[in-house]
Amino acid sequence: MTDTTETSTTGKAARPKEAASAARTARARATRRLRLRRGLTPWLFLAAPLVLLITFTYAPVANMVAYSFTDWDGVSPELSYTGADNYIELFTRPELFEVFFVSGYYLAASVIQIVAALYFATVLSFNVRFRNFFKGILFFPYLINGVAIGFVFLYFFQDGGTLDSVLSLFGVHSDRAWLGTPVSANVSLAGVSVWRYMGLNFVLFLGAIQSIPGELYEAAELDGANRWHQFRYIIAPGIRPVLSLTVILSISGSLSAFEVPFIMTGGATGTETFVIQTVKLAFQFNKTGLASAAAVVLLLIILAVTWVQRRLVPDDKVDLV
Repeated sequence: MTDTTETSTTGKAARPKEAASAARTARARATRRLRLRRGLTPWLFLAAPLVLLITFTYAPVANMVAYSFTDWDGVSPELSYTGADNYIELFTRPELFEVFFVSGYYLAASVIQIVAALYFATVLSFNVRFRNFFKGILFFPYLINGVAIGFVFLYFFQDGGTLDSVLSLFGVHSDRAWLGTPVSANVSLAGVSVWRYMGLNFVLFLGAIQSIPGELYEAAELDGANRWHQFRYIIAPGIRPVLSLTVILSISGSLSAFEVPFIMTGGATGTETFVIQTVKLAFQFNKTGLASAAAVVLLLIILAVTWVQRRLVPDDKVDLV
């Protein structure tokens, strides 16, 4: 009778322990499932963009690098491996790199573009009459298709065109062929790029300026700071990361200028850029291997310039307080 009572008591004491252990095991499994679900959820949202990025960016870049070591003409199904011959030809023919001098015009234009965009963004960030109207005017050129811009300015710069008509209203009669000489043609094309892309930089600067807390401007005004002091000590430090981004975009855009000069001049009159030359090598002279090597070199140059710029101007966290 005593043994039976002790056994029953021991069984009753063991059941709560087993139940508590089972509950802990269930909670641990639920926690692991929750962590797994939380870990997989971001990747589910990233799956489609990653597939598209790999398919339309990294896979073509890998193919381009592979083609740069072949003599493929872009048409024939057969190609042969040539090693570094395309790169050797690229670096031993000076005329293939002389087109980089044309990028100097666009690089100088990008400086004007950044300064003008920063000026207008600073002015229109304050309470100015019709500022929304001026914002639309400045950003509108960036919304226009590049082909349309090329044809519009092709008529704008032609002999007796819009520019000559406007100058004649001010008593200036010019017989200059604006797209007839290398210097005037490149200056004209660079001016078109300033007009077109200034709106993008303007919007980037304006968004960065408007993200600065308004209390800083109020405190600066109480301390007697004028607009120049506010720009120097509040706006300029506050938009430094965005300014660094626009510099990178401007340099890479200057080195890879293509759309406007290709439409307006086709690379004639000394306006051929490195990208236009690469396109001609691939589709006009059927040297896809050499063109791929040129594209790889351009990509490496842009990456190197970006790396140097990031080293010189690190993207540190801005603290204006």
